[in-house]
Amino acid sequence: MKQQSDKVYTFSCHTDLAVELKEEMEKRQELTGVDVLTRSYRYHGIEETHIEIKNEEGANLIGKPVGHYVTLEMKHGRKKTVENKLAQIIADVLSRYGKEADNLLVVGLGNHQVTPDALGPQVLDKLAVTRHLIRYGYSKNPHQKKVSALCPGVMAQTGMETLEIVKGVAEELKPDLILVIDALAARNCERLNRTIQLCDTGISPGAGVGNNRQEMNEQTLGVKVIAIGVPTVIAVPTILCDALAEYRNQQENADKETFRDLTWEEQFALARNLMEPYFTDLFVTPKNIDEEIAQMSSCIARGINAYTGGGLA
Repeated sequence: MKQQSDKVYTFSCHTDLAVELKEEMEKRQELTGVDVLTRSYRYHGIEETHIEIKNEEGANLIGKPVGHYVTLEMKHGRKKTVENKLAQIIADVLSRYGKEADNLLVVGLGNHQVTPDALGPQVLDKLAVTRHLIRYGYSKNPHQKKVSALCPGVMAQTGMETLEIVKGVAEELKPDLILVIDALAARNCERLNRTIQLCDTGISPGAGVGNNRQEMNEQTLGVKVIAIGVPTVIAVPTILCDALAEYRNQQENADKETFRDLTWEEQFALARNLMEPYFTDLFVTPKNIDEEIAQMSSCIARGINAYTGGGLA
């Protein structure tokens, strides 16, 4: 890595989105072991990007495990018709990657007392939980899947790793599939609360904000795990990094050439060093986050309910 003013920059990429990691990596080299397919829904302003990481070479390039990553982005804001279409697409994606599942455990990760981290618990509030209805013969829908819900909280509340709690419940319920809902971090402000990522590789809770917990995936839980997330926070150094990049684009001086020669990791590290010691680990969220979380959690819950046989209503 380059060195500026005898100071070495350290880097931490604060994003959970495979599409952002892909975008940055393809600026530098040709992606091998990675297939990308993009589809646009013209009348809804939704862009759907499928990224398949096919082997370890692709996994090392992107920094994500081998598997499928589906990113849904709202390009023109959010209206009721857009939310309806998003819910339908979520149901279709879940049907594709969880086709054979009949007994589901839905896990809402996060802290319900902290709004940017409350996506998972709020999805569960709107979820059609059906396991007990089917078990005791109250369900009249022959196509209804068994759905159980678990909100394990965070370690500061329980003193336990989330994986420990989920694994214990899964061993008792023996689900065919575990759906994990969590808030994510992004490195592009325009993607905050406007993007949904689904993947069949599980999740590492807190990875985007540098607070790694034990991974939840098929290897650790013994059952297939599909993760659904929405980026709700962004690192302050990332915002400064983008501001410096915009300055670079507008100014014609020697600083422009110096900054342009840096990779994005070095630009981020430079921004981080400029902000030491006060703001390097600070994450921010939009001021209307309460409304955003309520709407996004409703959209995701409707998609899951449609997938499990409850319809979009």
